[in-house]
Amino acid sequence: MSGSASFFDAVKARRSIYKISSESPIPDEKIEEIVKTAVKHAPTSFNSQSSRAVLLFGEEHRKLWDITLNILREIVPAEQFPTTEAKLKNFAAGHGTVLFFEDQEVVKSLQAKFPIYHDQFPVWSEHASAILQFIVWTALEQEGLGATLQHYNPLISPKVQATWNIPASWTLVAQMPFGAPAAPPAERTYAPVEGERFLVFGKQ
Repeated sequence: MSGSASFFDAVKARRSIYKISSESPIPDEKIEEIVKTAVKHAPTSFNSQSSRAVLLFGEEHRKLWDITLNILREIVPAEQFPTTEAKLKNFAAGHGTVLFFEDQEVVKSLQAKFPIYHDQFPVWSEHASAILQFIVWTALEQEGLGATLQHYNPLISPKVQATWNIPASWTLVAQMPFGAPAAPPAERTYAPVEGERFLVFGKQ
């Protein structure tokens, strides 16, 4: 099997797994190594290395979803809240959560250094975070863990910042709860690719 074939096997295997358990097929040290390696090697524009991650296990993981639940309880209409609560409890039932941040001090320093690209650096920072998220997600999947990507920021951002003493320059971008899959993913459908989502010119 070629290198790209095995890579795309991993890409295809990555799915959104909403129902997860507190079990893990690998030790926490391995999960920590995955996230740390991804943070180190994920590409960034101008080699800015602006992406940051926080890994929560056990009670710290459950604390995050308690925070999220309590905040949403105040703003979600009462008749809709049971659905929201059930969703968040599925995340809390997992083994851990990865929090993804972007360091705005890095972004601002690049804006000052390269003013011609001032408006692009925040966009490129988001691209960097997305790449990191995909690497972590795919690696966790390869180890037998299920995960999803959630975005309860900015609603939970101040509380997250205060609870874990996160540097003020770090902006919360996404949350990735993970755990052993407790149910299979939903069937995935695909829109046409050729001619609609992919074009080729000058092919030999």
